[in-house]
Amino acid sequence: MRTIMLMNAKGGCGKTTLATNIATWFADEGAKVAIADFDPQRSSLDWLEARNDYEGIPAIQGIDAVNGPVRAAPGTDYLIIDAPAGTHAKALGAIIRRAQTVILPVLPSPIDMRACARFLEELFLNGRVSDKKVRVGIVANRVREHTRIYRDLETYLGHLKLPFLTHLRESQNYIRAAEQGLGLFELAPSMVYQDVEQWDPVFAWLKSRRSMPRG
Repeated sequence: MRTIMLMNAKGGCGKTTLATNIATWFADEGAKVAIADFDPQRSSLDWLEARNDYEGIPAIQGIDAVNGPVRAAPGTDYLIIDAPAGTHAKALGAIIRRAQTVILPVLPSPIDMRACARFLEELFLNGRVSDKKVRVGIVANRVREHTRIYRDLETYLGHLKLPFLTHLRESQNYIRAAEQGLGLFELAPSMVYQDVEQWDPVFAWLKSRRSMPRG
C-alpha cells in the first residue's frame, strides 16, 4: 500500500485541499483509496460526507485517525494522510513513520516562507527523512502568478535541496469542488483545464521512483 502524507506545521496552507484532490485523482484512475484524517478539525472527513451524496463516482474510505486506529480496508492501493498543523518533536517523528512520501504545501507569503524554513530544519533532523526513507516534495499553493511575492517564493523554493513540484494557482474551482465533496478532476473539463494542467508534475513525480523511499 502506498502512503502519501500532506504535511506542514503551519495551518491554512492547503493540506486538505491537496489530500482530497490527490485521493480523487487516484480513485478516478480505478485505484482503491483511503484518506486518514489526523486533524481534529476533520476537514477531510467532512469533505467525504459531502461526497457520499453523489452516486456514480468512486468511493473513498474515510478514517478518523484522531479517535481511532488507522486501518485501511484490505486491498487499499493508496492511503492519503492529512496531517494536523502544529506537529512537532515526538509527534512529528511518530506520524512520519507512517509515510513513504510527504508533500509540503507552502503559501506565497513571508510568514509562510519563514515557517516553512523552520519546519524543514526540524523535518530533516528526523532520521527517516535524512536517510531518504521518506521522500519530500514541495508545492507552492494559492499562487497569483506574475506577482512579486510569488517570484520571491519561487526563488526561495528553488534554493532548497528538495523537488519543487509545481505551483497551483489561486482558483475558485478548488472551493467549488470542496463544497460538493468532489475533486478538481471531477468538475467540468472546460472549467478546470488550466488548474488540471498544473497538477501534471505532481502525479508524474508520485508515479516515479524519485518519490519512493530508498531501499
